[in-house]
Amino acid sequence: AMPKLQGFEFWKTTLKGARYIVAPMVDQSELAWRLLSRRHGAQLCYTPMLHAQVFVRDANYRRENLYNEACPEDRPLIAQFCANDPEVFVQAALLAQDYCDAIDLNLGCPQMIAKRGHYGAFLQEEWDLLHKMISMANEKISVPITCKIRVFPEIDKTVKYAKMLEEAGCQLLTVHGRTKEQKGALTGVASWEHIKAVRKAVGIPMFANGNIQYLSDVHQCIEETGVEGVMIAEGNLHNPALFEGRSPPVWEIAEEYLEVVHQHPCSLSYVRAHLFKLWHHTLQIHQELREELAKVKTIAGMAQVSQELKKRCQEELANQVEGEKPAGGLLFPHWICQPYVRPGPKDVQCENGKSTALAKSVCVKRALEVTEGSSEFLSKNKQKKKARNPNKNFNLEQKPKYIKCEQCGNPKGNKCVFSLCRGCCKKKSYKEMADCPGHGLLFKTKYEKSLKWNSGLAEGQGLLRSLFLPIENFTITERFPAEMGPAETR
Repeated sequence: AMPKLQGFEFWKTTLKGARYIVAPMVDQSELAWRLLSRRHGAQLCYTPMLHAQVFVRDANYRRENLYNEACPEDRPLIAQFCANDPEVFVQAALLAQDYCDAIDLNLGCPQMIAKRGHYGAFLQEEWDLLHKMISMANEKISVPITCKIRVFPEIDKTVKYAKMLEEAGCQLLTVHGRTKEQKGALTGVASWEHIKAVRKAVGIPMFANGNIQYLSDVHQCIEETGVEGVMIAEGNLHNPALFEGRSPPVWEIAEEYLEVVHQHPCSLSYVRAHLFKLWHHTLQIHQELREELAKVKTIAGMAQVSQELKKRCQEELANQVEGEKPAGGLLFPHWICQPYVRPGPKDVQCENGKSTALAKSVCVKRALEVTEGSSEFLSKNKQKKKARNPNKNFNLEQKPKYIKCEQCGNPKGNKCVFSLCRGCCKKKSYKEMADCPGHGLLFKTKYEKSLKWNSGLAEGQGLLRSLFLPIENFTITERFPAEMGPAETR
């Protein structure tokens, strides 16, 4: 085999010098969306984040997320995994390497599920483990290993971190200029300063991620930070033609996407999510169609809602008054693809005292309303739960305090004989061969039953032997004549 390409060679040759990149987005960067994005200027795409452990274990998961989707127009493509075990990461990469141009290790996911699963941005303090994962994969995998990271608050620590990954064998680095705490209501502005510092310090190609709403931001980012390319996520979902510098009417993109989905089917939930993002501004106005889009159960149904939205927008377009400003503080009328800037708590002042469009994009999802227990303050989700169970109480102050398990601090089982949670109780009951009726664990009972059964079996066998005593004296061939062949082959 040819030696694999490294760093800049890999970026120039395999990735064809890609500058415009679509991020790995869970449930959102599926094949159909990637193909749509490529038609509109994206030069490199990533798969959604795949779980290495599941990828190794489950052939269906491999088929659904990578194998079945192999499609010549969908290259260059980087497959992204989350993992926290070098062996598992290598196994997953070996299974994926023939279907992509590089394997990316996700060190940027800040979500709660990543914290629970111990992966993504929650590995960023475990440098020895990361070094081992990357260097082992770099040795054994036939395609380059790349990484996507978030920054630390301190620039110098971020630079050290990046250099460690490079030294371990990372061939391309994507830096998302936010810390792992900057998500949801605290998203804030990504720091290009951190990205610039890393770019100066490492000798591998680099992509920047964060703060991109228009093509002009992409060029400004490349100029200010010196990176090779820019990766977009949210901006691409609201306007997949961003890299062409166009803001087309939403229906044009929606129709084209549905056409691609027709050729490359994907999960209904992905399609729904994409249409919600594309039509975001219009659905604020036509609330009843929003409900409709949430309910329909088929792609055809979704296409119909999209058609109805198009019809209403075109009527509005026909009745537009010359020079009228778009409603809702938008830059363009709501039926044009444009970024969704989450309202910030207040305008953030930038370094030079001016508040910029980027600063305004401090994304703050609506503050969690203080629930007064009255339903008008409950989110839709909580209202649904309340409808199912009218006695449900969302007030944290009044929630019963749980008694903790003596060993691990999780809530203990109410009727547990050992005062433990189920997990700890199971270990203890098994070790001590005890029962805990509270948790439905009957190790002792089952053990005693098995003893009884075995002794009964032994008695029964004794009885059988006395009945068929002469059988023991037969030779084996008399019982099984030669023509039956040796015992092993039967």
